Amino acid sequence: MIKKIAILGSTGSIGTQTLEVISNHDDKFRVELLSANKNYKLLIQQAKKYKPKAIIFGDKTHKKILRENLKSENIDIYFGDDALNNFNQFCNADLVVTALVGKSGLIPTINAIENNIDVALANKETLVVAGEIIMKLSKKNNVKIYPVDSEHSAIFQCLIGEDYQTIEKIILTASGGPFRNKKISDLENITKKEALNHPNWEMGEKITIDSSTLMNKGLEVIEAKFLFNIDIDMIEVVIHPQSIIHSMVEFIDGSIKAQMGEPDMKFPIQYALGFPRRLENEFDRFNFIKNNELTFEKPCFDTFQNLKLAFDAGRSGGNSPCILNASNEIVVEAFLQEKISYLDMTKIIKESLDKISYIASPNLEQLIETDLKTREYTSNKIKNK
Repeated sequence: MIKKIAILGSTGSIGTQTLEVISNHDDKFRVELLSANKNYKLLIQQAKKYKPKAIIFGDKTHKKILRENLKSENIDIYFGDDALNNFNQFCNADLVVTALVGKSGLIPTINAIENNIDVALANKETLVVAGEIIMKLSKKNNVKIYPVDSEHSAIFQCLIGEDYQTIEKIILTASGGPFRNKKISDLENITKKEALNHPNWEMGEKITIDSSTLMNKGLEVIEAKFLFNIDIDMIEVVIHPQSIIHSMVEFIDGSIKAQMGEPDMKFPIQYALGFPRRLENEFDRFNFIKNNELTFEKPCFDTFQNLKLAFDAGRSGGNSPCILNASNEIVVEAFLQEKISYLDMTKIIKESLDKISYIASPNLEQLIETDLKTREYTSNKIKNK
């Protein structure tokens, strides 16, 4: 049986690698829908090659170009956030890959779950913002959520066949990013170019900056809390510069399971698409003889204060993770535009967490309102810098 796939964010790093996986297994998968926000040229190429039932493009100013280039194709074309949020109306997908950046993945994911479409989740912010709501909804609708992040995919794989009640702790590994051995005083004048120079992974700009501050790992901690229904104090972060062990699970008997492999996102993408089957591929294999050193370090919370902020927000629960995420999205964009300094990002996130009102058990509307208020507050702080 061919599995029909919708890819939200098809022109980004995860989206393009998902299409590579599909190309290698075109007897098992078919592309039903593609979406992109700005890169219309690549979306046109993808549409012509994979011939989906529909495409969605965020920028309405490119309507004419898209329609002109695809007029000979039998492809429906839709535009804007409303179309993206309701993508399920334009296709008949068995699985949706949510490879969108930031909070934009939230509503499409909710609509997928409400319409009984399984989710391959590459958008960690969805669970950070509304993890409790998402997981309750997926359970109610019997919809499966397959993690695409390499760390959460690793944990998911380690827990196959295991009783979750026997988990002692989850160990998330982190590369440490480009500033692993730096002190906070060394980060005063970090440039955009330096922060985007990740040693192991090729990712989009936003996630690369998050990796450099370890906010990405902090968001993954919160995501793991909801995804695996585990107390946040049962989650540990370990710096593993080689990025070969993608994460581990320690059980109550002291046994530890680890999932390992080359640092290539196509591995977890393929696992999510093919689950429960493992599919053959020709990706690079890890060689223990050539790479005979695996090292581990404790993260420095004094230097990487974003990681501590994320742990604290995860413990607080309520709308705190939503505040953390919204403020982070705004400050990262401001840093990329060189409006604020590298260390300003953490300072402004702290202030946002202190100033935005805490709600212990928010509903979806309250989370959306929290997100808007936080973005407004954070943007004003940046303007007044």
